This record gives sequence, C-alpha cells and structure tokens, in this order.
Amino acid sequence: MTPTTSVEETVDRTGAYPRLTEEQLDLLLPHGELRPVSAGQVLYREGERSHDFLVVVEGLVALLSGEEVVSVHGPGRFLGGLGLLNGQPLFLTAVAQERGAVLAVPVDRLVPLLEQHQQLADLVLRAYLARRSLLVSLGVGLRIVGSRYSSDTRRLCELAARNRVPFRWLDLEEDREAEQLLKRLGVRPDETPIVLWDASHVLRNPSSADLADLLGLATRRPPTGVADVAVIGAGPAGLAASVYSASEGLAAVTFDLVATGGQAGTSSRIENYLGFPTGISGAELSERAVLQAERFGAQLRVPSGAVGLTETDGHHVVQLEDGTTQLARSVVICTGARYRRLEVPGRERFEATSIFYAATEVEAQTCAGDPVVVIGGGNSAGQAALFLAGRASQVRVLVRDADLGRRMSRYLVDRLERQPNVEVLTRTEVRELRGDRALEQVVVDGADGRRALDARAAFVFIGAAPQVEWLAGRVELDEHGFVVTGNAPALETSLPGVFAAGDVRSGSTKRVASAVGEGAIAVRLVHEHLARTASEEPR
Repeated sequence: MTPTTSVEETVDRTGAYPRLTEEQLDLLLPHGELRPVSAGQVLYREGERSHDFLVVVEGLVALLSGEEVVSVHGPGRFLGGLGLLNGQPLFLTAVAQERGAVLAVPVDRLVPLLEQHQQLADLVLRAYLARRSLLVSLGVGLRIVGSRYSSDTRRLCELAARNRVPFRWLDLEEDREAEQLLKRLGVRPDETPIVLWDASHVLRNPSSADLADLLGLATRRPPTGVADVAVIGAGPAGLAASVYSASEGLAAVTFDLVATGGQAGTSSRIENYLGFPTGISGAELSERAVLQAERFGAQLRVPSGAVGLTETDGHHVVQLEDGTTQLARSVVICTGARYRRLEVPGRERFEATSIFYAATEVEAQTCAGDPVVVIGGGNSAGQAALFLAGRASQVRVLVRDADLGRRMSRYLVDRLERQPNVEVLTRTEVRELRGDRALEQVVVDGADGRRALDARAAFVFIGAAPQVEWLAGRVELDEHGFVVTGNAPALETSLPGVFAAGDVRSGSTKRVASAVGEGAIAVRLVHEHLARTASEEPR
C-alpha cells in the first residue's frame, strides 16, 4: 500500500486523538519495543483481531477506511481503538506516511500498566470511546448491502447499531454504489443482504450469530463451571448487576439475546440521567458499562438468550438458545420489557419495513426527509420525536391522553412545543396502516374525526410487555406478566436465589436510574443468599 497524498496531521477537536506527555511515554518505553517503519508500511489492517498498542515516535501514520483517509497522526499520538481492550476486530488500516518509528507495547503488558496508572488509563479509555463515537458517526468500517424492504437487512443493521459497531448501510433500492458492488463481487440480488468487510470478509445473508462472530461480539465457547451469579439481560439493570458482582469478587456471567443496553440502549438521547448534564445516548452509556464490567472480569455473552430455567443438585440451570446450559448459584432476571405491538389492520404487512420500536440513526436513515408518526406519550416517545425532527420532514406525535404532560417529563414537552416541524395530536388513536410495499398513510381517529396522515414510518412506544416467556411459570408473575418480588428480601422472586431487577419487575418505576440502582441492590442480596446457603451446607 502506497502512502496517501494527505500528510497533514489531523487536528484533535473531539478528544479522540490526544498526545502522550513525555512522562507517559517514558512510562511505556520499558514495556515496549521501538520499531523503525518505512513509507507505505502497513502497521495493521482493518479486520485484524489483535495488535500491539502503538505510539507514533517519529513520522506520520494515516488511518484509512478502504482507500479513504480518516485521520493522520504524528509523534506522541497512540493508535488503535476499543478492539484493543475488548477483543473486537479493527475498523481501520494504519499506514506509515514516511520513514519513522513507533513504540509497540504488547496488550498483556499494557493492561497492568493501565490498572496501575489511572491518569494514563483515563486518557486511553476516553480517547478510544471518542474514536468509536466518531467512527459510528462517519459510517466507516463494515458495509451492509440490502434492500430497505428486507427484514434481514433490518436485522443485521439493528445488530450492528445496537452493539455500537461502525457500519454503513447501502440501500439496494436507492444507492447505485450498492448495485455496482454486487456486480463486482458476483453476488445475486436474491443472496442479499450481504455484509462486507474488505475482500476477505463477505457474508451472504448471515445469521445474527455469524455476524456476531465476525465482529468479535460473541463468546462461542460453551459455559463451564458454576457461576456465582448468572445475569439474564444486559440492559441498565443487568449491566449494573454485572459491574457490581464482578467488582466484588463474584464469578458473574451475563447473557443477552440481542445486544447490551436493553431498551435504554435504543434511546437517541437520555438527558435526565444523573451525572451527564448534556445528556448521553443509550448506546454510549451501555458501551461504557460493558467496558467497566469486562474490566472487573465479568463475562458478557451476546447474542445469547435464555430459553428456560430449571434446578439441579442445588444449582439453578439457565438453558440457552444454542442448546448449552449455565449452572449458577444465583440468578438475577433483568430481561426488561419491550414496547407492545400496534394491533391495527396493516401492522403485519409493514412490520419488517416501516414500523419501528426505536429511533436511532439506523431507523432515521430509512425515512430521512419524509413525514413520520410517533405513537405514544411517554419519555421514549418524546425523545424519539425530538431526534427524528432533525431528520424527517414532519413529525406527528399521536397521544391517546388529553394532556401530553401526563406521562412525559416537562422538559421534553417544552422542547417538543418549540419544534416547528413537530405536531402533537392528543386524544388521537391509530385505526389503520395503509400503503403498498411500505407505509404511506396512518388512519387515525381524533378531535377532528377520522383522517389519513401521510407517513413513511411509524415509531411505536405504547406501553411495555415484560420479556418473561423463557421463565415458563418458574416464578410468580402479576396480572400484567411482570415478575413479582417480595419484601424480605425486596428483590427476591418466589424462587429462592432468583432475583429480579429493572423493568421486568412488578412495580418498577421504568427509569434508567432506578434500574441501575436495583441491579446494584440485587448483588447485595446475592451476597446474602450465597452466605446463607453456604452456612446451611452440611459440614
């Protein structure tokens, strides 16, 4: 690979490319190796799963996505990204632009250094998080090629987006590059969607598990041994339980069917979570929590869903969808809740193409510049409407209640009222969805009678249904299907040693902060349960 024509160092405007101090470089030097590099030398390639921690000592290094220059770095800057810490592949290729040198520190030497030197750890972690956000926003890395009318295209895009994987979707219906790419690769339209990651990684309509393997998301080895605690669900409650259990010395393993973050992970912006005065996206919040949990030694297995819960020899047995099982001394149920489906004529026809239960860049890309409707009156609906207002031509918020402020935080109501392309229709209910290949109109009954609203997508946030099918009557549920927990201890279910936290629990407040708190409290109760059962064992 030849050097690029751009040799000017990229200005660091986001904190993604800090420069190490002389003291920090001196700290790293005894643990690494100085390596000379020549112009055009490839230091690592996108798709590779492991490499050393590289610091530019002399010269310039460019980071490329394909042939496109993403950034250029000079002496004192370090390369790489989150994959260095979490085992995911690289999303960029590093190429030396001129003769120079780099310091290469093996990861197994870097990690202990970061644990001992907090300032260096903070610098590296903040930079890597900022780089991941930058890559996600730029849409570099993975390419997913498929039709907007394909449910498999949507599945793959959602998996990548929910797991904060940088990618770009090429729509077969509107993107000429997509058609040209298929011809060049010899892929037939009926073999789409495809996932492309340079010439050596081309997957034809892969399963979610296959894509997770490619991205380094999945742990494919079967569960072994007996965990102190198995956490089912990796939303805010589950991630909190993972962090606190692992940090307190418990052997913890966490499973989730789709991605970390849960329902909160699909939120474009959480503005009332303590400690983030400018707000944070649900995906960014969960990404930080995952790194925190893994740093303490928690195992997170995604996608890996629980399909059953039994007991044997005094242990709980979590049955997983791949046919394996996980033995655990205790279980924390954090499977959360999902938004209820809109039960109106036309829903099934548009479910895979035009109806969404989250509002992120992936969903917004399918309806950019078009009119959309947001159905629901809670905070999630308000956040979605505000996010979509910057992408759609018009956003109508359809609310059954007479007052939008009945279930939505005041700050969201005020902001919606100030948005010129957002219209709130109260006392309004959806009666029918119409369209040909995709949604075209939403028929509603409202104050002005029945009418049809133009809409190319419907974003649905109408109440929550708990995800408890896998429990199959093992624990007590309330009349709405949420897990009943007792008063002594507060979060324990009807099955001793099995606890519930977050949105799946009957009586929970359905807020991120309370879910995190319950996840932490559940760990304390796990400790008490383990101590109690240990004292009851025969000596």
